[in-house]
Amino acid sequence: MQLAMIGLGRMGGNMVRRLLQGGHEVVVYDRSSEAIQAHVQLGAKGARDLADVCRQLTGRRVAWVMVPSGQAVESTIEQLVPHLTRGDIVIDGGNSNFRDSMRRAKALEAKGIEFVDAGTSGGIWGLTVGYCLMIGASTAAFRHCEPIFKTLAPPEGYAHVGPAGAGHYVKMVHNGIEYGMLQAYAEGYEILHASKDFKLNLCNIANLWNHGSVVRSWLNELAARAFEKDADLTTIKGFVEDSGEGRWTVEEAMHLDVPAPVITLSLLTRFRSRQAESFGAKVIAALRNEFGGHAVKSA
Repeated sequence: MQLAMIGLGRMGGNMVRRLLQGGHEVVVYDRSSEAIQAHVQLGAKGARDLADVCRQLTGRRVAWVMVPSGQAVESTIEQLVPHLTRGDIVIDGGNSNFRDSMRRAKALEAKGIEFVDAGTSGGIWGLTVGYCLMIGASTAAFRHCEPIFKTLAPPEGYAHVGPAGAGHYVKMVHNGIEYGMLQAYAEGYEILHASKDFKLNLCNIANLWNHGSVVRSWLNELAARAFEKDADLTTIKGFVEDSGEGRWTVEEAMHLDVPAPVITLSLLTRFRSRQAESFGAKVIAALRNEFGGHAVKSA
């Protein structure tokens, strides 16, 4: 099947590789000419700009946008639309806010263009093991693009979860759950690492837990890999970014009056990781000193 991939970063680039391996014809575009050329050498067809992307696509065009959420997605779709015709399909495979996806779908529908939101999970491992795809689309658009999804995903690794917007909604909650899981592993391994009674090999423990334990998981397999490379994680700074989905999940939980304390606290903990020193912690120390005479440490 023929399609375009716009955005050749770690995710988009690997997806192109998997699609080419699956026999698809892929037209590629990126702001980096070097990235385009690298994928042309793998068998893709390079495009000079978004207009050229659309010129090279024949029949019912399918353009997969794999760029950062927000303005990058907005501007890319705006630039694509003048070169598309009725029946063409735009797929957003990034981590866009589901409400933006619903709005974009409605705007494109007025022009006769289909919008598909494909929540994509798998990270850099997707090239080899496949991507989990959570797809929001009309039934017709989903069926037309299904050969693409079959190639990108492992067996049973993709699903049509609802109309446009539903794919990014499911992916948002997926990432919120991920926040909580990561935080639980982080706290557990920190306790093990801090033990005063035992000098524990975290790599061995992570590998052990992945054999029959109720906490076994792919994330824990990755923990074992990380500890194998650097047992004390001395080369990594404890700064944890968030790309938005955790915040949106918490906002949606509040909107729906659904208690989500684990996801909420895991999000707030990420904020704490970005502070070299917490002013709030200083306030607590000062107050404890004032009301109880508790000792404080000098800066």
